[in-house]
Amino acid sequence: MPLHVDRRTFIQGGVAATISAASWNRVLGANDRIGVGFIGYGLIGKRHVLDFQEQSDADCVAVAEAHAGRMEEGRQMLGGTARAYRDFRSLLDDNRVDAVVISTPDHWHALQTMLACAAGKDVYVEKPLTLFVREGRWMVDVAKRHQRVVTVGTQQRSGAHYARARRLLEEGALGKISSVRMSAARNIMPGYGRPADSPPPVDLDWDTWQGPAPLHPYNPNRAIYHFRWFWDYSGGQMTNLGAHALDIVHWALGVDGPTAVSSSGGRFSLQDNGETPDTQEVMFEYPGFIATWSHRGACGSSTESIPLEFFGPRGRLALTRSSLVLTPDRKVIPVNTVPQFTDAHPVGGPQRVPDDGPREYWADAIEDKTGNARQQLKEHVRNFLDCVKSRQQPVSDLESGHRVATACHLANLSLRLGRKLKWDSAREEIPDDAEANRQLVRPYRAPWDRELRALGIG
Repeated sequence: MPLHVDRRTFIQGGVAATISAASWNRVLGANDRIGVGFIGYGLIGKRHVLDFQEQSDADCVAVAEAHAGRMEEGRQMLGGTARAYRDFRSLLDDNRVDAVVISTPDHWHALQTMLACAAGKDVYVEKPLTLFVREGRWMVDVAKRHQRVVTVGTQQRSGAHYARARRLLEEGALGKISSVRMSAARNIMPGYGRPADSPPPVDLDWDTWQGPAPLHPYNPNRAIYHFRWFWDYSGGQMTNLGAHALDIVHWALGVDGPTAVSSSGGRFSLQDNGETPDTQEVMFEYPGFIATWSHRGACGSSTESIPLEFFGPRGRLALTRSSLVLTPDRKVIPVNTVPQFTDAHPVGGPQRVPDDGPREYWADAIEDKTGNARQQLKEHVRNFLDCVKSRQQPVSDLESGHRVATACHLANLSLRLGRKLKWDSAREEIPDDAEANRQLVRPYRAPWDRELRALGIG
């Protein structure tokens, strides 16, 4: 599709550029209805449609999808006079659309978000926010330039028990946090096989699906859900699942990036043509604490996995999407009292240390099982719509989403380069490592590179 002259005129310059792109979008009051368009109608896209349809002030008016069957399914789900588009840019030119929900594969998120902002639309974009580091800063700059509200789909921030955990940590319930442990385990053995390349399905626009990513022949494992296992489209489970946990770490502890990252792992067990690791260990170094990420894609211990744990001198706080458990430490543990000797033997030696005193703890134990993953999604949608009207920053704002995605990308870059990487969060660069810095950005494939230049990038 050729560039749309009307919208591109606003972006590129000239007399029309004196009018901001925001003027294309009507000013919404507290009682106004919001026209919502959906770009991508896959697993999470379908869920978002249902959640937006439950909102009394949202009109679901359009869907865009490169897969013809999904496009028609989405149109029928929206019902009424909803419009369906094969090219998302046509949806952006639909003046009934005030806000868009982007649920496409990861490699599309940045460009679609930026074009939506330039078209005067507010955006709810799924995580992972970006495919590479520089995209995030581009997105932040474009959203600011066009005064758009952008929410990132890290919906755990909208969970009441996550907010409670954040308050507990801010109030010092665990003391100074020294370490955080994050993990995910999903046994997907034996993998997805090695199917041969083949012509794409007749109902899938394969060229459009690949978008700004490098052009490849169609392969069943590259498309739809399994794109997550290929570097050209995704960062694997580090960006897919790890982004959720790391987002809460940044939010709860008030940090915006690590000072160093090191990672190791590989695709050790899965028998398929995927590229991203099925096993990965990451060490994130932050000022005053460390955070680790452990992913296992070929192990059956998922029922025992705790996605997120905070550790301090006063105890441990564990979080899942359904629960918060705070386990306090004792104030005095005789064996740890310093200095202390028993019959001339130092503590830790062969002599038993008496422990008959009172047992006092730093806090009351907490077991909160009120978390509800479905409700978190709904609350996140509600927060977005409220911010579209109020023009306030959403709970999962774009800047913080960029910072989290950056840390995830650094982990994968460390893995692929085979070395520890330092990180300067203020300058957003890897000090004294030209090779690594070059990999913070990737080229867009034509013709999508022209869209990027039209946005004033590159």
